Order: sequence, then structure tokens, then C-alpha cells
Amino acid sequence: MTTTADLCGTRGDESPGALLDSASDAARHIAGECLRDGPIGQVGLEIEAHCFDLDDPMKRPSWDRITDVVAQVPALPGGSAITIEPGGAVELSGPPADSAAAAIAAMQTDRAVLREAFAAHGLGLVLLGADPLRPPRRVNPGDRYQAMEQFFTASGTSDAGAAMMTSTASVQVNLDAGPQEGWADRVRLAHALGPTMVAISANSPLLGAEFSGWRSTRQRVWSRLDSARCGPVLGARGDDPGDDWAQYALKAPVMLVQGEVTVPMTEVVPFADWADGRELLGGRRPTRADLDYHLTTLFPPVRPRGFLEIRYLDSTPDHVWPAVVFTLATLLDDPEAAEVAAAATAPVATEWDLAARTGLDDERLRAAAVTCVQAAAERAPAEISESMQQLLTQVQRGRSSADDFTDVVVGVGVEPAVRRLAAEGAA
Repeated sequence: MTTTADLCGTRGDESPGALLDSASDAARHIAGECLRDGPIGQVGLEIEAHCFDLDDPMKRPSWDRITDVVAQVPALPGGSAITIEPGGAVELSGPPADSAAAAIAAMQTDRAVLREAFAAHGLGLVLLGADPLRPPRRVNPGDRYQAMEQFFTASGTSDAGAAMMTSTASVQVNLDAGPQEGWADRVRLAHALGPTMVAISANSPLLGAEFSGWRSTRQRVWSRLDSARCGPVLGARGDDPGDDWAQYALKAPVMLVQGEVTVPMTEVVPFADWADGRELLGGRRPTRADLDYHLTTLFPPVRPRGFLEIRYLDSTPDHVWPAVVFTLATLLDDPEAAEVAAAATAPVATEWDLAARTGLDDERLRAAAVTCVQAAAERAPAEISESMQQLLTQVQRGRSSADDFTDVVVGVGVEPAVRRLAAEGAA
């Protein structure tokens, strides 16, 4: 497969330890590798679930307890990898599949095996966009996450940073970049779909046992972090995704510097300043490896990694996420559906905060959501049809999973509601 590095040309020394000559040198590397030219169709999924003790939902399972369970999980039939997030959430990352339906089927199988394994050890896996009960707390002892905590404290965003790392969860959809001549339109649409899909997938009305006033508190948390690191990449015109990503990455402050230990930055230094030698971090200029690591510390809602990594969906219940995934993949990969989606979402293409706060109560977002989900439902295979019909009915009523969870919490209280979800997540 031809990559954009082939299309843009390569530099003389591409080894990870090679020193960068300048910010322009870094920009060439970033733009040259951000997207891969090729056909569309492959879909990869990543799903995060909060891990709760079935006997005591307020008790956050320890790192050792979770890792011991993971070590005993049998080989997953769909090939997913298991990782543990800083707050103990458990993530399944599936390999690329040839279609959305195939990716969904494999992930459903792997989630069933994982749930059973965790249930056998008294743990339930809960699909919510934000932990509704426990205060933020890190259990993953990795030095990267320790350093990230220190960075967020130094930058004045300690609360949002802690919540982001330890209390939020998402469904991530990874799609092929597609043919190079269509990249600009494809990336623009991936961004334009964001607010509508945030409203559709919203499933995090509480954080720390309190209602936040937002349907997607997960999106709210991310919006409170530095927009240079977590805001949308799309430039003013969006005609060159590679150039947009390069400019974004070079302006973003360096978060961590690797060495024998990972050292957090306590002052604002854009990567461009490090690359141009205006600042020496760790007493040196950056290498290719430093640049590649820097890119892993950037968290925009659509991140180019050779493919499109779409990061703006809340973690949603098992009866909903297959339809949400299929909707998003279809609206980007099916040319006719993409045209429908582009027109439907244009009036709300930048309404990220409105979508997270009010969800489908907003008439424009509801209209866009109904049109988009209907377009996907018309193209859904039989194995997705039940989930698609449930999602379509939900958006037609102007509701999301956040509203359903809110109703349960109002009826029985936060802890009983979480206990119920945890038990269902272990079934």
C-alpha cells in the first residue's frame, strides 16, 4: 500500500534516534505519515468499560486485582487486545475487520468472553461515558500516567486531567483514510459528524455521584483540557489534512520528555520551539522518537494515525453501541450516505458543547441525528437491524442513553443504579 511518506518524499535519516533538524523537518515527517492512501472498508473498534466491584461499587478495584484477572482471560476469539486504563477501566482493541458488521460481531464475541472472566472474579464491566459514582483516582502505576498527572497539575487542569484519565470511557472507531484525492472531504465530514454523533451517543450525565447538567460529561471533561491538545484538528479550510495535523502538532505544548524516566513538562514549550532549538528539553534537541511520542500525547476528536481514529463517542450500552458504530462507519464509507450526512450535519457541524450539554433536546441536532441514523438503518444488514431500529426509535424520541440512565438514577439512586449496571455487565 502506498503511504503519504511515499507521496511526500522521505528524509535522509528515518531512524527513531535521528535528530530533527528543525520544525520544518518535523512537519514533513508528520504530514508524510498522517494518512495512508488506499481503499476504504476496514473498520477497527476499541471499547472501554469501567470496572466495578460487584459487592462494593464504591471500591475501585486495585491494579493487581485487575491485572490478575486479565492474565487469566482466555484467548479472545475475535483477536482483541486487552489494556487497562489509568483508572482501572478495561479496554478491548479489536483488529481491523473487512466491514463494520464484521468488526461489531467480533467485538461482541470478545466482550462476552471478557465479561464472563471478570464476573468469575466478582467484577462487572459497565459501559458509560463517565464514572457516575467514584471520585477520580489513578490505579495504573505506569510512569507515563504519573507524569501526565504532574503535567496537568502544573498546567492548572488537574481536575479535568484526572477525570479524563480515570473517569471517562469511549467507543473508538478506526476507519481507513481512503484514496488521497478524497482525504480533505473525508476528514471534514468526520469532524462535521462530531456534534451529531456526540448527541446520539451521549451516555454520561453524572460524574462523581453528581449530575453535571450535561448529557455527555465525558465530552465536557475533554473540552476543559487544553484545546491545543484536545481540540479539533481541522484547519480553517481543511484542504490539506496533513498540513493541518502538522501545524496542530507543532503548536501543541510538549507534555512529557522521555529518558531513563518519563519527565513531565512544567512550562509551556510548543514542540516547534524544541525542534527549532529555541528550547532544549532534557539538554538536547528532539529525535524522531520524541516526535512520534509527542503525537501519542495529542487527543483530538479525530486523530490521523495513517487511518482515522474517531474518538468522540461515549461508551454506550451493548444494545446501542453496534448501531452507533455502524451509523458512523456507514456515513463515512458509503458515498450516498456521506452526501446525506454532510447536508444534514452542516447546520450543527461546530456545535460540540451544545451537543454535549443538551443532546437531542436541540431541534437541529435531533433533525440531523434522525436523518443520519435513518440513512444508516436503510443500509444495515440483518444482524445489525435490531440495534439500528432501537437507536432510530431513540433518536426520533429525542433521547439518548444518558436520558435512560438518568431515569434509573432518579428512581433508585446513583449507587443502586451502578450496582444494577455492574451486575448486568457481569451477566
